[in-house]
Amino acid sequence: MRKLTWAARGVAAVSGAMLLGALAMPAAAAHGGPDPKGTAKGQPAKGKPAKGRPASTTPARPTTPRCSSDRDVSSAVVDYSGSGLFETLFRAATDRQGHAFLNDSRNPGVWINLALLPGAPTCAQETALSATEEDPGNLYITLLGSNGTLYQAQCATASGAPFTPATLPAACGAGFTPISGTPV
Repeated sequence: MRKLTWAARGVAAVSGAMLLGALAMPAAAAHGGPDPKGTAKGQPAKGKPAKGRPASTTPARPTTPRCSSDRDVSSAVVDYSGSGLFETLFRAATDRQGHAFLNDSRNPGVWINLALLPGAPTCAQETALSATEEDPGNLYITLLGSNGTLYQAQCATASGAPFTPATLPAACGAGFTPISGTPV
């Protein structure tokens, strides 16, 4: 029994030493990659393969910043009883990848990706909607881009038909335009 106790203590000590060494190791050595600030001792220069290894034939992937966004939801309802759109509810939402979507309550379950409109920001952080209460009216869609700029689209609601991916581009004409003077 004593041998097992000493063996268990030895394994625990070795495991602890390895963990401590891994935590104290520089990040470049920990992931096995080149030193991001240049070449480290024992590392090949950038673009040169290590000794005994062939040069890679795969091109390096371009690094593009990923969009990360909190989810956001906004809505607007037409409450003018003289309008053909009375009680129509428009909803806008973003997902965690910065995509913005529009839903028209007259077309339940259909969420339209707003990226199909020209000028839409590639990384939407927040949404805002407003609707005029005349007949015909307009729906204003405002998106906050990751760069702090506001983009707005004005969509005509004259047809009375619900928005779909096929009808939205025609209803919104020029698509999104940046709002000048946005305080960034």
